[in-house]
Amino acid sequence: MSSKPTYELPVGVVGAGSFGTAVANILGRRAKVLLYARKPEVARRLAATREQMGQSLHPRVEPTNELARIGQECEVIFPVVPSGSFLFMIRQLSPHLRPYHILIHGTKGLLVSREDWEGQTSKLLVEDVCTMSQLIRRESLVVRVGCLAGPNLAPELAEEQPAATVVASHFDEVIREGQRLLRTDRFQVYGSRDLLGIELCGVLKNIIAIGAGALRGMGLGENARSLLVSRGLIEMIYLGRLMGANVQPFLGLAGIGDLVATCSSEQSRNFTVGKRLAAGEGIASILEEMDEVAEGVNTTRIMRELVRNYPMRAPITETLYKVMWEGLPVEEGLRFLMKSPFNIDIDFM
Repeated sequence: MSSKPTYELPVGVVGAGSFGTAVANILGRRAKVLLYARKPEVARRLAATREQMGQSLHPRVEPTNELARIGQECEVIFPVVPSGSFLFMIRQLSPHLRPYHILIHGTKGLLVSREDWEGQTSKLLVEDVCTMSQLIRRESLVVRVGCLAGPNLAPELAEEQPAATVVASHFDEVIREGQRLLRTDRFQVYGSRDLLGIELCGVLKNIIAIGAGALRGMGLGENARSLLVSRGLIEMIYLGRLMGANVQPFLGLAGIGDLVATCSSEQSRNFTVGKRLAAGEGIASILEEMDEVAEGVNTTRIMRELVRNYPMRAPITETLYKVMWEGLPVEEGLRFLMKSPFNIDIDFM
């Protein structure tokens, strides 16, 4: 570790969960980092103990509860908060943002922009669903927006195990800044200009990870998981194309790479949800007991509601929805998936 930061200005991280803390520690190798925690008592505890969720804070990471300070002192900001909190966060941060800011988010979720969708008073359409990068553009003056996506399990990042990620943006300077700030000898950072595709890779693989966890919880082996992962990738591509994405990102690190990691790791929150479903627990009690958000649960609800209104099927998504909210036994859902009439292995190229 160098004795002086190599980046002149502080860098902001909004969200002090496990992934946000891991990102802050990586950034601490290059710059002073302001790590925002929403609760004042959490910020005070972080400042006092220098530890969060088993991770020791890098010496250059400074906890804060002042969101205004993030916008005022940092030109590059990494929002890493759950999708359900993202709208509130960006509206709180927005008055302190200017067009010169760069925001690279690490949130792998979706938001429905129509307030009546929970009551299902009308059909949910593609234009009603937005990614976090679209939300940033809609709610702030920031133009230069990007996202982080890839096989980035927070515990492994905290242990400085070899890993890689993708910084995606329509702007080359966003990709360059992300690479300059994040790249280390043990953390490779690739770039992509396909923001929507890379972002949706990180979002949609969480659905498949829940299914993979359910298979593990049922005691099934690698053959079954491989079948689910391969069919899951195809389903992700179809769902991505419905949302306007290209195929290519799903075949790279943010797609296949992240899918493999989250469908095989006990460290994945979505994988854990699937395992607990297979053990007979209800989704409400699972979510109530989890310390952090499993984004795949809400993504499953959104995408299931979406595909109902288009001429396509998403059997894994639809089956997991029935398991979580309609009482379908996991074993019956698995039997249905195994019998689904897939006549062609690869039919999107």
